[in-house]
Order: sequence, then structure tokens, then C-alpha cells
Amino acid sequence: MRFISPKTDFAFKKIFASSEHPEILISFLNAMLYNGEPTIQELEIIDPYSAGSVTGLKDTYLDVKAKITGNKTVIVEMQVLNVAAFEKRVVYNAAKTYSTQLKAGEGYLKLNPVIALTITDFILFENTEKLISNFEFTETEEKFVYPNCELKLVFVELPKFKKELNELETLPEKWIYFMKNAPSLEAVPDTLGSIEEINTALGIANRANLTLDELNDVDKREMFIQDQIGSVMKGIEIGLQQGIEQGIQQGIEQGIE
Repeated sequence: MRFISPKTDFAFKKIFASSEHPEILISFLNAMLYNGEPTIQELEIIDPYSAGSVTGLKDTYLDVKAKITGNKTVIVEMQVLNVAAFEKRVVYNAAKTYSTQLKAGEGYLKLNPVIALTITDFILFENTEKLISNFEFTETEEKFVYPNCELKLVFVELPKFKKELNELETLPEKWIYFMKNAPSLEAVPDTLGSIEEINTALGIANRANLTLDELNDVDKREMFIQDQIGSVMKGIEIGLQQGIEQGIQQGIEQGIE
């Protein structure tokens, strides 16, 4: 077996926005937002994935959007590259999702909570070892939460996860391992297959179950990501070389003086 990477926007949407298998998203969100507790019992996927409808490279910054138990809206983004102003974009998307709930003339009581879940394939918070970070409005000194705080940001940083397959214990660990390592698997391991929703997700991610058009789409997106990474690395290389050359020139000038 060979599996596509859930990190690409196409694959992420296909796996987690499947209207045929909402239990996958329910299990994943319970793992990421509620430490594996079955808090979410039902959900409605907004703009579900449908074959052939995903065009371009990153049509939207929101890979998945859903209404969950408690009349909350969850927006989910899988981000592979650390782009400029990314942190601002996360806040903007959450605030926009919250504010656009109201139609003209409707009162603020109709507003419902919004949770923005962001999974990154890079380290975003260098000052902590935490794998999953939660942010809400709190008072700066006494740290109490703002009343009826209805905006929450949750971040999962994949590079901080170091556990091997035989070390997995909790539902969050198993889902994160799936997100990070699915392409390297050659079969469905018992550790992951024992979770019905992850087993179903692996079935969707199995390249043998994709159409030729879908496989081409996956390959294009993975190639695009590699090209972007290559561009960044080349830029760093050029910048370092220029810095060295400038330093040498300055050193020569100072030596002459």
C-alpha cells in the first residue's frame, strides 16, 4: 500500500471533508480540540469535498469548515509553508468567520463561537515544547478569561511530535502520527487500524483508491510544495552568500583604512 500525504490541501480536504464519512472529522476534532474526549457527537461539514471540484493550488485558506456540537463553527487549515504574515492570516480568518455570521439587521446574540484549528508542518512557537497550543482572550495580569469569549485559536505543530509507532497511546497521538507519517507507511499498522476512523482515513488516502485525475492532482500539489520549499532554500543560500561577500568587502575596506 502507498498513501498520499494528508498535508496537501487536496488530500486534507478529501479525507476530512468527506460527506460520506463525517465520523473521520468528528474523531479528528475530538482528538485535537478535546484531548480525545467524545465532546463532539455530530457535525455538519460546510462545503464538503466532491471529486473534481478542487482546482488550482490552495483555492482557499480554509481547508475544512464545519458546524459542531454546541452550535460552534470550526475552521481547519493545514499549512505546510511558513509564509509571511501567516499568524495575522489565522486571526483574520477566525475574525472574519465570526463576524460574517450575522445578516443585515440581526443582533449580536445570534453570534456563535468560532474555533480556528491550524496544523503546521513547521515550528511556529519557538519558546515552548507544547505540541498543541490553545489561545483565548485573557486578562493580562490575573489571567481570567474574557466573558463569553467566543474566539479560540488552536495550533498543532507537527515537527514537535517525535513519538514512534510503537509508542503511540492516546487518540491525539495516533491522529498526529497519521498526519505526519502516512506517506511512509506500507500497510495499515494495528496501532492505527484499531481506530476505526483512522482506518477509514487511511482507506481514503490509499493511492490505489484514487482516480487518475486525483492522482495527478495530488502529484501536482506535492510538486508545488517542493518547488516552494526549494525556492525558500535557494533564497536563504543566496542571502548567505551575499552576506558573506558584503562582509568580506567591508573587512577589506576597514583593513585599508
